[in-house]
Amino acid sequence: MKITDIKVIVCSPGRNFVTVKIMTDEGLYGVGDATLNGRELAVVAYLEEHVIPCLIGRDPHQIEDIWQYLYRGAYWRRGPVTMCAISGIDTALWDIKAKAAGMPLYQLLGGASRDKVLCYTHAQGTDIAECVDAVGAKLDQGFKAIRCQTGIPGLPNVYGTGKYAVTTNAADDAMPREEMWSTPKYLNYAPKLFEAVRNAHGEDVHLLHDTHHRLTPIEAARLGKALEPYNLFWLEDTVAAELQEGFRLIRQHTTTPLAVGEVFNTIWDARLLMEEQLIDYIRMTVVHAGGITPMRRVMDFASVYGVRTGCHGAMDMSPICLGANLHLDLWAPNFGIQEFSGYLPEILDVFPSAWTLNDGNLHPGEAHGHGVDIDEDLAAKYPYQRAYLPVNRLEDGTLWHW
Repeated sequence: MKITDIKVIVCSPGRNFVTVKIMTDEGLYGVGDATLNGRELAVVAYLEEHVIPCLIGRDPHQIEDIWQYLYRGAYWRRGPVTMCAISGIDTALWDIKAKAAGMPLYQLLGGASRDKVLCYTHAQGTDIAECVDAVGAKLDQGFKAIRCQTGIPGLPNVYGTGKYAVTTNAADDAMPREEMWSTPKYLNYAPKLFEAVRNAHGEDVHLLHDTHHRLTPIEAARLGKALEPYNLFWLEDTVAAELQEGFRLIRQHTTTPLAVGEVFNTIWDARLLMEEQLIDYIRMTVVHAGGITPMRRVMDFASVYGVRTGCHGAMDMSPICLGANLHLDLWAPNFGIQEFSGYLPEILDVFPSAWTLNDGNLHPGEAHGHGVDIDEDLAAKYPYQRAYLPVNRLEDGTLWHW
């Protein structure tokens, strides 16, 4: 079998997505997600100008060699653009291999370790009362794990709340939106949210919270300690994780489980965190980590240190990424939970998927390959729209972590 052509398909059915489609001389094809939210066309150029010309005529079954060729062979390794591009290729190649084998991808990985994949969804409000009601609505839909985010008095709508709780490529997103942040106000208010949610909905629901990299290590330690009475499933992205050693300070002061990794690109970004057991869940995801090939290594490495998986699953990754994640989730012995923020109907139309959601659990399905495709004709009706992620400032104007 030989690779005959590779296409890069860019579409925007409410969000921008970059999809790689690899064709072969035996009629099989595979698709992969290569979306880098807010920098999509940088990945497109990397693929079209630097990657695709090197792969035509190669054997698509040589996945490991192709991955090493694209990673080591570039010399300039790592980084989000490079790893998203590699992921698009790698995921499409695994799709082809599983189709050629006549089995769903999870079987090719070694088979299922469980019958279903627990997922968590999002509930948010502009204030605590609204968030408490939103949690109740998600429980009524069958979800058993819910990420809770609330607005903060004295601040405009902050991350995960208000109009932009689920962002789209709206006209007012054509340039980066600026948000405002106050750590003192947040630290005083966040514990009140979880007290209210527990009082309203009891102890059985798994509660999660995302700080989105905004604290210092000692501030994160304070928050983790304050949230201990409410028994969180995890506290996510408390600090900007470039300084992995910063988690040592957090770990010294709180038993609240910690999760991090959605912006990580390689196992090296998380090595120390896992080796020293400074985190409980690794949040890396297929599209940003360079594909299925390296994610298997990350999951295996994590298992040695008792770290569980918790793959990032926001709407800015296409259903192809979610499908690939779910096959890994079903296989991984150290699986923890899968994020599922949901998709707009238009997105699901463009990306027909075999995965299913039932009573708060996901399953990748039994279709050969990873089970997600792209309708190219429909995708063409949703052309790319330039869009950015927001930026964040403190109340005095200092640029801060978003």
